[in-house]
Amino acid sequence: MTRPHHALLLDVSGRRVVVVGGGPVAARRAARLIEDGADVVVVAPALCEDLADHAAADRLTWHAREYAGGDLDGAWLVHTATGDRGVDDAVAADAEAARLWCVRADDAGASSAWSPAVARSGDVTVAVGAGGDPRRAVALRDAVALLLDTGALPLRRRRPVRGGVVLVGGGPGDPGLITTRGRRALAEADVVVVDRLAPRALLAELDPAVEVIEAGKSPHAHTLTQAQINDVLVERAQAGKQVVRLKGGDPFLLGRGGEEVLACIEAGVPVEVVPGVTSALAVPAAAGIPVTHRGLARQLTILSAHDATPDWRVLARLEGTLVLLMGVAQLPAHTRALLAHGKDPGTPVAIIENGTLPGQRTTVGTLADIADRARERGVGNPAVVVVGDVAAMADVLA
Repeated sequence: MTRPHHALLLDVSGRRVVVVGGGPVAARRAARLIEDGADVVVVAPALCEDLADHAAADRLTWHAREYAGGDLDGAWLVHTATGDRGVDDAVAADAEAARLWCVRADDAGASSAWSPAVARSGDVTVAVGAGGDPRRAVALRDAVALLLDTGALPLRRRRPVRGGVVLVGGGPGDPGLITTRGRRALAEADVVVVDRLAPRALLAELDPAVEVIEAGKSPHAHTLTQAQINDVLVERAQAGKQVVRLKGGDPFLLGRGGEEVLACIEAGVPVEVVPGVTSALAVPAAAGIPVTHRGLARQLTILSAHDATPDWRVLARLEGTLVLLMGVAQLPAHTRALLAHGKDPGTPVAIIENGTLPGQRTTVGTLADIADRARERGVGNPAVVVVGDVAAMADVLA
């Protein structure tokens, strides 16, 4: 019957930890101890390359000799990984006499302590022991780490902490296109302030206790003004809540993320930005349109259709690809302006509705006829408009 083991997390920061041995196993143990802030002392006649690099960078102290009595003086923890059974036995015996925990790399059954396989994600640490089978422990650790990183485990804090705000770019629409860091932030959230074009299917995965606040904007209706959104973020964070501002695309591409970050900074609220996949790139890609392509386009211009005063003269003369976001309603005016300033009427244009979602649909035409085609097909927002030679590739690559 396997003996029960007592699991414990140790704070080794600033504490002396002795590692006996200079090979790759000792190097792995030392690297983790250095990462955890320990005062690492290595006793070995020679060092492998990784340990030598740490020694050269003054991240550890190296005693270049064989192990000797007294090397464990002042230590809080001992690791021995010499590969020599007699030396490891001597280290373990000295540690036992000094009432020190000793981790043996050569014989787990003879150890008084064991190094688990550790998964770390943010401030969460999971240590996995697997009955002395390190490969089994690593496989379990990797599975747990993946669930932590993707937010599949219940990560919401149950004890009060200082509140903060995370601006999460949710990507172009498909919930599978949010980053793993974004998914994790949602799993940790107490409050989610969500936009209309964010990946709203992810809301169903939230803890029932999470407060969801609608902040969506449509062309003729705003649930909250930008000033009100800023106030909500700050107020909930100051109340000790972890707040996620879930947006479509990327927070810093026509998403007013900069305004929200400034509001948090001015209020003294911790704020983090998690970038997202912008629809300006992802939606054309989903429709088979590379916004840059050798021989066709080597530059890209992105324009908000809500910009009331673009310089159409300059835009009409630009080479490469022009991407218009949320530009369906203004499409007739935009195409007329480009044509009036000399853009070739035969320039290919593609409109992608509901990009990356099940209802995705692409309408292809030219600058001269795309407005009529869009009207005939009943094209509507959300949509991305691509103007340029690459738009013709939709029929080939989609």
